[in-house]
Amino acid sequence: MLYFVSTPIGNLGDVSLRALEVLKEVDFIACEDTRTSLKFLNRYGVKKPLVSYHKFNERTAGEKLIEELKAGKNVAVISDAGTPVVSDPGNSLAERLVEEGLEFTVIPGATAFVPALILSGFDAKRFMFVGFLPDKKSEKRNALEELKGVNATLIFYCAPHDLKDTLSLMYSVFGNRRAATVKEITKLHERTERFFLADGIKEEEPRGEYVIVVEGGKTEDPDLSLSVSEHVEKLVAEGLSKMDAVKKVAKARKMPKSEVYKLSL
Repeated sequence: MLYFVSTPIGNLGDVSLRALEVLKEVDFIACEDTRTSLKFLNRYGVKKPLVSYHKFNERTAGEKLIEELKAGKNVAVISDAGTPVVSDPGNSLAERLVEEGLEFTVIPGATAFVPALILSGFDAKRFMFVGFLPDKKSEKRNALEELKGVNATLIFYCAPHDLKDTLSLMYSVFGNRRAATVKEITKLHERTERFFLADGIKEEEPRGEYVIVVEGGKTEDPDLSLSVSEHVEKLVAEGLSKMDAVKKVAKARKMPKSEVYKLSL
């Protein structure tokens, strides 16, 4: 069995009893950085062989893990912090495990984007986790353009050196929406800053890993999601004359009245 095990994102106390039990029972642990993982594992007396598994060797190391599983070994995969696979190594391994018909499971636990969403105070009924945006500015802008009309709170991960440029680009694409940055989650200096994208953040020298939470796009008029003929029919059903409905639809959609009339026939 292979276990994807969630580890703390900051405070080392945020680990489940089941996670510790699994880590103590497996034959070895695959981790991103052995130095980082050792601090956590030593805290709880977990003494197991460690193997390197990170984004630069994910394919080759993943195949070796599969060989060990086939040989009857039990393996735990952890990332430096949080849940593997989610913006961390592990996705390609999960795909290969499915292809090979090998068993795997998840030991749930800490992940950064859920606490950040709660700390933002924004709508949590509908949200979309995006993770890291592309590095190239043109690709980053294209990715944001695709998200512009999403009517749900948007959540991104961002490195400190990219933070201000990313927020500026978000303003140019999204307009002046509410946003929040959250860093050092569960740590002593946890901080949430809420602002409008036009104003930007007050922090002059960003440090640490950030979660950016942005208010979702809102459709100004829900009737605009209807076809032109459906829109006209809806207004007529509400009591307007056909011609008044055509005029109102033309104004809302910035179309010639004659074109709206033709489409409504």
